[in-house]
Amino acid sequence: MNLSAWSIRNPIPAAMLFVLLTLAGLLSFRAMKVQNFPDMDLPVVMVTAALPGAAPGQLESDVARKIENAIATTQGLKHITTTLVDGTATISAEFQLEKPVQEAVDDVRSAVSRVRADMPADLRDPIVAKLELSAQPILAFAVASDRMDDESLSWFVDDTLTRRLLAVQGVGAVSRVGGVTREVRVALDPMKLQALNATASDVSRQLRAVQVESAGGRADLGGTEQPLRTIATVQTAQELAAMDIALSDGRHVRLDQVATVSDTVAEQRTGALLDGKPVIGFEVSRSRGASEVEVGAGVQRALDQLLADHPDLHLTRTVDFVNIAQDEYDSSMRLLYEGAILAVVVVWLFLRDWRATIVSAVALPLSVIPAFIGMHLLGFSINIITLLALSLVVGILVDDAIVEVENIVRHLRMGKSPYQAAMEAADEIGLAVIAT
Repeated sequence: MNLSAWSIRNPIPAAMLFVLLTLAGLLSFRAMKVQNFPDMDLPVVMVTAALPGAAPGQLESDVARKIENAIATTQGLKHITTTLVDGTATISAEFQLEKPVQEAVDDVRSAVSRVRADMPADLRDPIVAKLELSAQPILAFAVASDRMDDESLSWFVDDTLTRRLLAVQGVGAVSRVGGVTREVRVALDPMKLQALNATASDVSRQLRAVQVESAGGRADLGGTEQPLRTIATVQTAQELAAMDIALSDGRHVRLDQVATVSDTVAEQRTGALLDGKPVIGFEVSRSRGASEVEVGAGVQRALDQLLADHPDLHLTRTVDFVNIAQDEYDSSMRLLYEGAILAVVVVWLFLRDWRATIVSAVALPLSVIPAFIGMHLLGFSINIITLLALSLVVGILVDDAIVEVENIVRHLRMGKSPYQAAMEAADEIGLAVIAT
């Protein structure tokens, strides 16, 4: 006995079953995340190698070529793309779609490790990571202040604003664009160093040693065991200027006797422009699996609270993929509703039978809504792809309903009772309908 025959023989349990499935589908629909596009794992691995101060030509010969040749031996590789800028080489390795992403990452990491010894010693350890499409910024803002200068505002974005936004559920990263970075600059005087028989390397080595924090063991304090830290750091530029520098002959001099120490900002290598004017901005990215709409709403609430606490701040939204995702969701749902209504109207226009039209109209929500249960359990989100699939399946559901109704009508015209006609008609084409 198939499901159709059981439903005809037991209409009340069948109706209750579909009512429960519809309610569960509505709850699953409300629990699903709204995204612009689904989270995808593409077999693309990114290798980032930084060699500060190196020209693109040096990066190509000393770094990029060696990494490319090592990666070229991995199995399943399709394309290698390299981008060179001053001080940084980025190599993108695309693999066949059937290759597992983690396996591709492990293969590339192993290949880079094999040639690491052949590359410059001062090259920073290359970073190997898979391509994260969800890490792209979904919001960007330009920020200005009536009271803070560029240095203070940049620090405010890096510290206060970033911590506020990272506390929002679903926010994966907050990055500043433009602005300046604080820097304590030590400009050595070559003549004074030469007079003291000292070198820049001697000073650099002792400066690195002064910024150290390490574990200092444990101690019993007040009857309880507490961890200890050994702190050897300076807090201000003045403290750094007063630091003792040991010379090779045993003498000691203060750092400010051989160098000029200034608390300043680093050389600005990047910038942000809004309407042709320099600004300080920040970008917000969502974490994997989070909803753009929910993240956008949470970020807006956090920023509203921040503006209430700091009325001198002014924010301008420059990039907004949240509204795009919301608009696409609204338009897709509207098209889904319109398609269902038009399909029912077309059924009535051609069949001119209210009972057949009602059957087709009821079949749509009872078939589409329970589908959200499986989508939710399988980890799908509500995005442009899933909504497009649901829009396409509406036509198939109407076709199946029309075929069922017409087959029942055919059996009724043979003189059979409605019960017998429904049983035999469903039995004849039930498998074909399920197959479509």
